Amino acid sequence: MKKSKLTTASGRPYCEYENSLTAGIRGPVLLQDYFLHEDMAHFNRERIPERVVHAKGTGAFGTFTVTHDIRMYTKAKLFSEIGKQTSLFARFSIVGGEKGGADSERDPRGFAIKFYTEDGNWDLVGNNTPVFFIKDPKKFSHFIHTQKRDPKTNCKSPTMMWDFFSLNPESLHQLIILMSDRGTPFSYRHMDGFGSHTFSMLNKKNERVWVKFHYKTGQGIKNFSRKEANSMKGADLDQAQRDLVDAIEKKDFPIWKLKIQVMTDAKAKKFHWNPFDLTKVWPHREFPLIEVGTIELNKIPENYFRDVEQAAFAPAHVVDGIGYSPDKVLQGRLLSYPDAQRYRLGANYEQIPVNKCPYAVNTYQRDGLMQTEENGGAKPNYGPNSFDAIVADGDYKELPLSLDSLTADFYDRNKTDRDHYTQPGNLYRDVMTSADKKNLADNIVSSMQGISGDKKNEIINRQLCHFSRIDSQLGNAIAKGLQFDIR
Repeated sequence: MKKSKLTTASGRPYCEYENSLTAGIRGPVLLQDYFLHEDMAHFNRERIPERVVHAKGTGAFGTFTVTHDIRMYTKAKLFSEIGKQTSLFARFSIVGGEKGGADSERDPRGFAIKFYTEDGNWDLVGNNTPVFFIKDPKKFSHFIHTQKRDPKTNCKSPTMMWDFFSLNPESLHQLIILMSDRGTPFSYRHMDGFGSHTFSMLNKKNERVWVKFHYKTGQGIKNFSRKEANSMKGADLDQAQRDLVDAIEKKDFPIWKLKIQVMTDAKAKKFHWNPFDLTKVWPHREFPLIEVGTIELNKIPENYFRDVEQAAFAPAHVVDGIGYSPDKVLQGRLLSYPDAQRYRLGANYEQIPVNKCPYAVNTYQRDGLMQTEENGGAKPNYGPNSFDAIVADGDYKELPLSLDSLTADFYDRNKTDRDHYTQPGNLYRDVMTSADKKNLADNIVSSMQGISGDKKNEIINRQLCHFSRIDSQLGNAIAKGLQFDIR
């Protein structure tokens, strides 16, 4: 093996790796041992802030291949022809868990994909569930606080969690999924993914449709039971990450079929639920899945920190032909996700290789922490100017969105949409098997048994009323398991 010289970070060759510079063999360390200080200072800064959510995860590089023509819906270049391939990076994660948590925790799984397209990077940032716990972004930080640690005990608190759920029945649809065995996937390879939000597509005729993205696993759905998940916590905290790494290294490349649901604006105006409500799904019988292409993951990063830990996703990152919607939680994420990345990784986080667009990038952004590139050189840092040829291209302008109302106010959507029960009820009655229903009730009972304090009965009673409104059979089964009379 060819030897390399030891150097400082600035490239200065250095003479000693293990022993500090001291005044005599037993004397104190001298301040001038710069290598010692550089090493220790860097070590103190090796840990960047943990993601507030999605802290623990894994990831892989891969490709997306178009298999079906959807140009009638979108002019996005990555869908421009059958057979076209686009490089991508995918990151899977535990949503509420911490960096050292178990992969088998009962928790939604993050499923984020960064497509490196010639029109910029497209981040499809979703979960393994088609819905979420809230319909307004103002509730997000409060919800996440209940999934983290009690500010007094620093322990996870079922009381906090169930108190929030019982006071927010909009969470029921996601809650039924979470408390079923779908809340403990066997691995990242054996679960579906969803963009979850409603997005828009625009074709070359400037016609807009609303879409939802689904990625259906080619490996088949596989979940842990609660007992199996708890057992895996003690056997291997990193089971899901190890599963993905091992499969790809054995060239058993996991695949997902990317599919979309499409809703016209006319149908959106007549749909019996708000089509932009993140707590609701679009029934497949009304809006069938349309196949688009295949996602394949085929390369594990050589360095986890460089690529997985520093990967930065934001639903704000769309490309021409794909746009936003009036989905209120999506609107909140357009600000919060890039802001979180700037806090965690610095203002220039998109210069990190895993986040960098491989095609031309022209902005007037300059300076900032961790500026690693030419920083615009001598070019102007303002526009318009008389010295460069950077122009705004009107062809990329999105179709204007007509709003139903111009009256700004704090609208309580729970007063206009009180139906938090039909879709969770349909899921329980029409989709779940008898075994699924039993496991769901058992899982809920196991979790709710942790509720404590002088508000215990109030919280339990309130939540049981919600479950009974989903389906009386479910409410009765949980009440029986808790030995609790609904009042």
